[in-house]
Amino acid sequence: MSILQETDHTAHEHMQSVFDRQSAAFKTAPYPDSDSRRTDLIKLKKQIIRYQDVIATAINTDFSSRSVDESKLLDLLGSVLEAEHAIRHLRRWMRPSKRSTELLFLSNRLSVQYQPKGVVGVIVPWNFPVYLALGPLVAAIAAGNRVMIKLSELTPATNAVMRRMLAEIFTEDQVAVFGEEITNPAAFTALPFHHIVFTGSPAIGRVVMRAASENLTPVTLELGGKSPALVSRHYPLADAAKRILHGKATNSGQICVAPDYALIPKENVEQFAEECKSSFTAMYGNNIRDNDNYTSIVNERHLKRIQEILADAQQKGAQVIACGEYNPEQDARRMPVHIVLNCTADMRIMQEELFGPVLPIVAYDTLQDAIQYINAGERPLALYCFTHDSQERDHILKQTHSGGVTVNDWGWHVVNHDAPFGGIGNSGMGTYHGEEGFRELSHAKTVFMRHRFFPTQLFYPPYGTWLQKLAIHFFLKKADPNLK
Repeated sequence: MSILQETDHTAHEHMQSVFDRQSAAFKTAPYPDSDSRRTDLIKLKKQIIRYQDVIATAINTDFSSRSVDESKLLDLLGSVLEAEHAIRHLRRWMRPSKRSTELLFLSNRLSVQYQPKGVVGVIVPWNFPVYLALGPLVAAIAAGNRVMIKLSELTPATNAVMRRMLAEIFTEDQVAVFGEEITNPAAFTALPFHHIVFTGSPAIGRVVMRAASENLTPVTLELGGKSPALVSRHYPLADAAKRILHGKATNSGQICVAPDYALIPKENVEQFAEECKSSFTAMYGNNIRDNDNYTSIVNERHLKRIQEILADAQQKGAQVIACGEYNPEQDARRMPVHIVLNCTADMRIMQEELFGPVLPIVAYDTLQDAIQYINAGERPLALYCFTHDSQERDHILKQTHSGGVTVNDWGWHVVNHDAPFGGIGNSGMGTYHGEEGFRELSHAKTVFMRHRFFPTQLFYPPYGTWLQKLAIHFFLKKADPNLK
């Protein structure tokens, strides 16, 4: 066995050992009380604040250039807000939910108790390696679970900091972190977790779900897709361009809820493109080569993928407009947003989730045409509609399906933690954040408590007693005598 194989074998043995220890620890303490859960969440929140500079520096290293402020605003602030929300509301979430019995069982008691599931596996992508790890971690701890986190092999510096940060406040039999040392991610998903939370692409989501099915492990899949931004004729074009462009430029568009394409009234397409260019320049300047506010494409492979998508569009007749100066030889992976006009269905740009600083513009005639265009594709993770007309807004919301919606902006529904975040169809299943996250990672156990003297035995055989006949007659009425 080579040194590399031996190292890999050791890492996988350690992962299995941690799972076994977490499973044993959960069996020993299957229901942490509210005080211990809140204490853990408070420790986590304080640790994020302590480590904020170290984490932001590590993410910058992994991307080769990522805005420190962007990391703090999106990865760290979001994580702290989610922890704070759980700390405030946990005791209420944990209370059993009283339910009403059927009329037949009046005087008995019925409730739903929320029980920890056990060991939760969290699989984290590279684009937001902290927020997309700590968000599910908060939900899992709030629900009373043990957690194993698998971070991306593309973020080794961040992985090291996360491992150190969490090891200072949690033992491995409660929270454990794995990263690039696990060379076969399938080994992680093959573990018989009690729940898996995965954030990533629909293609890998299918692989995770298939692996989880071998153990009948329930999954929460936060995927992606082509999230549209629909601008109505009555909305100020410059404002829409500024907000959509910000969504495309933040983290260089490497966000699962970034606007993937914009639907614009056909007479406004060229003006919208110009407004996007102006907005980009106002935020980042014309030359982003040395702009610390702008994030790089994560690596050469992803840069090549984006360049190939743009080349395919140009070869098939699209017009590509860079929002700032860009020299592929000098600017390396720091690519400004590229606006693409005259897109057609046969182009890769309209078939794939872009996950980069590329914004196709699709012209439409009527609002209903735009809605039909959205509905012709897979259901997206997010939808952004820009309108001040309440009837238009309600029509769009009722006629389209998406994981979530922000009206007159982009993305902000995700970081409001009193509401669920999740996809639908191709963009995912299940939700987390806030109370829904607590419920997702808890087992809702129904408990029926029979009153000591309640005579359920009257429903036992032999059948045909007067009480049984009365109940059947009262609830079922008469059958249709004409049915054979």
